[in-house]
Amino acid sequence: MSGRSPGEQRLIGQTVVVLGGSSGIGLATARRARQEGADLIVTAREPDRLSRIGRELDASVSAFDLSDADRLISFFADLPEPVDHVLMSGAGPHYMSFAELDIGKIRHGVERIVLSVHVGRLAKDAVQPTGSLTLIGGTTGRRPSVGPLISAVTAAVPALARSLALELAPIRVNVIAPGFVDTPLSAAILGAELDTRREQLRATLPIRRVVTAPDVAALAVDLMTNSAVTGATFDIDGGQQLVEG
Repeated sequence: MSGRSPGEQRLIGQTVVVLGGSSGIGLATARRARQEGADLIVTAREPDRLSRIGRELDASVSAFDLSDADRLISFFADLPEPVDHVLMSGAGPHYMSFAELDIGKIRHGVERIVLSVHVGRLAKDAVQPTGSLTLIGGTTGRRPSVGPLISAVTAAVPALARSLALELAPIRVNVIAPGFVDTPLSAAILGAELDTRREQLRATLPIRRVVTAPDVAALAVDLMTNSAVTGATFDIDGGQQLVEG
């Protein structure tokens, strides 16, 4: 997405905050940003794992649950200086049929949108004008068969990002929308069916392989460093939408 010289580190002198960076896409993005020369601030819920990641990446860490609104406010308020980029990773999709929904599950399902708006409000004063906010969305929810709640949330994230791109300008706001990504979260969701799903995707995806967290991380860093892109949603699913209904 952006030109670079061989061996160039594109994030030297910049600080990247990864919200939800203890595994999967968040951790892969933290690692990629560090390779590109960034200073890191990583958050996650589990203190011990986060501490290990902090040592691995020479990163500052803060252990808390993103759903704790007051703690999230304190985290941004305590940043010693404006940062350059924020990526919000975190919990995965909630697949529930209409019949399974009750008011509690509905509220939990839309928490992702509430949290994204909250992070956007906090990023306005915490991110450099030349910086960026990247949200993680998805493509799976575009199929009505997965349920009304995830479909609504999947549609809402790109719309939110377009609005935030205007409200937070010149800070750039973009969405990465993965399909299936081979992560520990996918393993937890699929359980014994994981290998079958991997083989199915290898056989049917146009790229003939499964999308991995480092694939998504590479795109995230590209969006951090390309100052011409804002308000956009980038699908990264290996062509999954082209071959599945």
